[in-house]
Amino acid sequence: MEYLFTERAHLMCPQMHFGLVLTSFRPYDEARIRDTLARLSAAHPFLRALLGYEEDRNAYSYRVTDGAKAELLPQGRIIADADDPVIMQAYQALTNRDWDLFSEGMLKLAVWPMQSGTCFLMVFHHLLADGRGALGLAMELAECYASGKQPKAVQERLIASVKEFPASSRLPLISRFLVKRANRVQEKERKRVTYREYHAFAEDFLRQNPVAHTVKRTGREDTDEILRQCRAHGVTVNDWLLARMMREENTAKVIMACDLRGRLACWSEGALGNYSMAFSVEVRKQEPDVFSLAKQVHEQVLRRLKDPAALYLVLQCYANLDPAVLDAACIACRGGYPSRAGKFVGSMFFGFASAAGYSVTNLGKIESESIASAYFIPPASPAIRKTLGVLTVNGVMTACTSERQA
Repeated sequence: MEYLFTERAHLMCPQMHFGLVLTSFRPYDEARIRDTLARLSAAHPFLRALLGYEEDRNAYSYRVTDGAKAELLPQGRIIADADDPVIMQAYQALTNRDWDLFSEGMLKLAVWPMQSGTCFLMVFHHLLADGRGALGLAMELAECYASGKQPKAVQERLIASVKEFPASSRLPLISRFLVKRANRVQEKERKRVTYREYHAFAEDFLRQNPVAHTVKRTGREDTDEILRQCRAHGVTVNDWLLARMMREENTAKVIMACDLRGRLACWSEGALGNYSMAFSVEVRKQEPDVFSLAKQVHEQVLRRLKDPAALYLVLQCYANLDPAVLDAACIACRGGYPSRAGKFVGSMFFGFASAAGYSVTNLGKIESESIASAYFIPPASPAIRKTLGVLTVNGVMTACTSERQA
């Protein structure tokens, strides 16, 4: 059984949903879709899992069952393409409520017949996977549906201990002090948010904090030009995306998602779960153009990637904080829950006191014969005002923003 360890930070945090929209040239075939989902569920235990809880340990787990828990939602209306507004309407309907993971699976799959193929909307709870894991599952789905390729069976194994992090990634002195302080306060308070308390808070939070989504595509020629310019200036597309957001939003700091799969021994190729983290990139120096700014971003990112203490900082905080503090962090900041430890950590560490941040998650680029087009709908963390999610498929870069309206 896999227990929530660093994933605990995603458990009692509202709006921990994100989506992937993909189209296939294969004509709509509901029986084949059901068979594809059944094959995926057989290969991935987490697609058969509900949330489990052990009260004596205050421990949550992935309770794998005998049957598939992913929910298939066939849509009768024929659509022309992935730009049809009905897709985003369906995403809003599925994410405007907090899922009860004790009785609902962590994936919902809405499907539409198209005039020239099939359109899939995959809506994930963050406990099921991070963005890269979700993209891998989407590619498996597309290949199985298009050609019958059997999904590879993978036994998910999550981060279970700080011992899985490099020794050089230990928390810096001031961070250790603050974590120990929060844990001591928690020990005195003995506050424990129940899942039902969180669930009621999350439902209210979702009603009061709407999120809008916009999608913008960049064609092959323009995408190639962006790649050429990035190479000419010695930066990555990710650097350029962060720099562009800094200029467009007039902000000096942007949060960047970072994949750690290649650095974690517990990860197996194709496994679901969370193997990524995020760190902030801050550039206060004014630069004359976006590529000059991107160079500054590039230098900062490289320094972070070479410094384990900086790279693993967020995960080390998750791992060293009392789980009850993580549970209380958001509800204490935004829901009035009486936990001084939770409010301190939620505001000081995670920025939950207000939605003021900006972030970028770039899932990279793929080439696929089974996917005609795709885009990524990023999650809307309570700490973030605007998130940019980017995915490049078959040379077309698509950016989707999730932006708070209140």
